[in-house]
Amino acid sequence: METAPREDFVFGVERSLSGRRWLQRPGDARLGLALSQQYGLPEIAGRLLAQRGVDPDAVESYLDPKLSQLLPDPSHLKDMDTATERLADAVEAGEGIAVFGDYDVDGATSSALLVRYFRAIGVAIEVYIPDRLAEGYGPNIAALEKLKAGGASLVITVDCGTTAYEPLEQAAAIGLDIIVADHHVAEAGLPKVCALVNPNRLDDDSPHGQLAAIGVTFLLAVALNRRLRERRFFDGGEPPEPDLRRWLDLVALGTVADVVPLTGINRALVVQGLKVLAQRRNPGLAALSDSAGIDEVPGAYHLGFILGPRVNAVGRVGEAGLGARLLATESADEARHIAGRLEAYNQERRAIEEAILSEAIAGIEQDGAGAMILASGAGWHAGVIGIIASRLKDRYNRPAAVISIDGDTCTGSGRSIPGLDLGAAIIAARQKGLLIDGGGHAMAAGFTCAADKLAEFSAFLEERVARHVAATGLQPTLNVDGILRAGGASLELIRSVQKLGPFGSGNAEPRFAFSGMRVAKSDVVGKDHVRCYLNDAAGGRLTAIAFRSAETEIGQALLDRGGLPLHLVGRLRENIWQGRSSVQLLIDDAAHAQ
Repeated sequence: METAPREDFVFGVERSLSGRRWLQRPGDARLGLALSQQYGLPEIAGRLLAQRGVDPDAVESYLDPKLSQLLPDPSHLKDMDTATERLADAVEAGEGIAVFGDYDVDGATSSALLVRYFRAIGVAIEVYIPDRLAEGYGPNIAALEKLKAGGASLVITVDCGTTAYEPLEQAAAIGLDIIVADHHVAEAGLPKVCALVNPNRLDDDSPHGQLAAIGVTFLLAVALNRRLRERRFFDGGEPPEPDLRRWLDLVALGTVADVVPLTGINRALVVQGLKVLAQRRNPGLAALSDSAGIDEVPGAYHLGFILGPRVNAVGRVGEAGLGARLLATESADEARHIAGRLEAYNQERRAIEEAILSEAIAGIEQDGAGAMILASGAGWHAGVIGIIASRLKDRYNRPAAVISIDGDTCTGSGRSIPGLDLGAAIIAARQKGLLIDGGGHAMAAGFTCAADKLAEFSAFLEERVARHVAATGLQPTLNVDGILRAGGASLELIRSVQKLGPFGSGNAEPRFAFSGMRVAKSDVVGKDHVRCYLNDAAGGRLTAIAFRSAETEIGQALLDRGGLPLHLVGRLRENIWQGRSSVQLLIDDAAHAQ
């Protein structure tokens, strides 16, 4: 692998066709060589470890993370012991227990995990997933009253509840105990509940704030299991004490789909969860994999881009509770039926998404964009605006918020870029009185706004983001892990790189840069993907594809076969077709070679 010609900008690219500067990911080359020699790794693997700041003593744990070493004591989280005492009391007394879950993958997996755990210990619980459009995010008193009328005296909210002050206070008034298991950013004041377990409470010094709600829920189940064991609940052998590792496939799915950093405990949960997923023990996940056409060993990519979106689709455009039902069922027939419905909802979601995305882009191109991408439209389906915000963020390399206007009320969803805490900005807007409700975390947030406050809120958000960008010098960047010639992009290299997976937020898949590539042939495949065949000056050849790019500057440059040579950055993948493997470059960015 070659070294970058300049330390600041790779190939001197200060502004690519997507508007990003290319930076060599920093790392100690000598340390990388030492790591490769010490642990018998390919040199590239050692260098990538060094670039990711992996301490020499932590290499084995990084490459083979074990829960026995990394799983924290659940009791280190505030209110965890209080929560498990109350839950154990409820189990032994035969009280009615219910779960109120969010409608996304994190909420669905958390809900399904609790259903499976309580079923294993002989307790049937009810699950309530709110309708995204009719009820919105988080607990509402009408739903809680319904659970109370159905016999519940204790409700666990998962992936929601941290800022649900009014409905949870009303729940307490009707005699309903609430336990919150969440990970969203908290404020100084907390709702009045029996227990609130959240590593991101301001008064909690937990080092595991990167956990998704499913991770917090898993720790809650571990702690409850321990509490029941201490109370000799399992001594008679019936029910037998469950092995919680069997449900790590759910934990992995929720963790990856919620785009939390795949570092530390999250990395261990996903690595071990993928092993469970490969065993196809969950009928719902097996049926969903089959309906999606997954015919290979599942990885983080399948969780984040194939399975996750299908579970999310029902919360966006379908029946919100179907995802949790699919993941909790023990019936293969029911699983196949629900998986088929999820596939149909996913196709519907895609069509709605594409129509709104086109309208949003047209408006942005006409009006221009500031430091923050803000797109709004009357009647836009609120179930897909988060996906569209993510697409706009990727397209323009800026934080983005998409807002659906429905009469006097606006519903919005935003996605951020590294270095800008969008959740904090939304909370600040709510505290300023510009929002009816809102919250989130650094990379994603949601909010509700009165239509007559939309202009003021938009101005507040734009000014705050612009001020942050000016103060920090925040600019869109693309980190490059190394420079290759086409001939160096081999299957052996790809397999060496995969040793550092799973990749995702906080553990980026390595990107490689290629200089002066000429397009020998290119065409549009699918809806708007550009497939091309590349040559370099040394005679090397490479097959590549740029997804969703046909109408972008990158796609147009690739389709201009007679144009200037291009510098390219992308990720290398093994492409398997009819039993044969080949190298494929997934193009992330391009720049004209000067």
